[in-house]
Amino acid sequence: MRTLITTAFVSLDGAIEAPGGEPGYRNSGWTFKDIEFDEAAYEIKGREQDESAAMMLGRVSYQAFSTVWPDMTEEFAGYNAMPKYVVSTTLKDEDLVSNWGETTILRSLDDVAALKETEGGPIIIHGSGGLNRNLADASLIDRYHLLVFPVLLGAGKRLFSETDKDKQNLKLTESETYGNGIQKLVYDVVR
Repeated sequence: MRTLITTAFVSLDGAIEAPGGEPGYRNSGWTFKDIEFDEAAYEIKGREQDESAAMMLGRVSYQAFSTVWPDMTEEFAGYNAMPKYVVSTTLKDEDLVSNWGETTILRSLDDVAALKETEGGPIIIHGSGGLNRNLADASLIDRYHLLVFPVLLGAGKRLFSETDKDKQNLKLTESETYGNGIQKLVYDVVR
């Protein structure tokens, strides 16, 4: 069974929207504003590229990342080379970019569950707030890699669902706090 890992930059109040400067959000780029850069805090990002066997995205994140990441050959060489899965009911094969490697469209959470049952290494999920919430509600996420930033953003898309559901326990497997206030938190979902 494959492990499904969510990786996210998240504000202390749970927002994940536009951390890198994506347009349309008033706090866009919040991970870089007024927070001193500490390379050690981002070590997990390089490790994710080395340890993941595939990437999963929702349609919106796929359309945003696929226009930028293929040209970032040095920073995202691992991600650019690995197979990608896009979960979407509306995206068509002809909407996929041709310069970002093998990409498969999954149409449902059942398709994601079936993919998890196949052989292969971990699948990492980037961005994709709506997809993350739906996957968590369906108990399909196995691990969270979170970089929690010392900011409160108020509004913005959230990582976690507000669905009224049973409690889900997590087990902290790795943590570190950096001088700039960022916290790395790695949780396994307890089943």
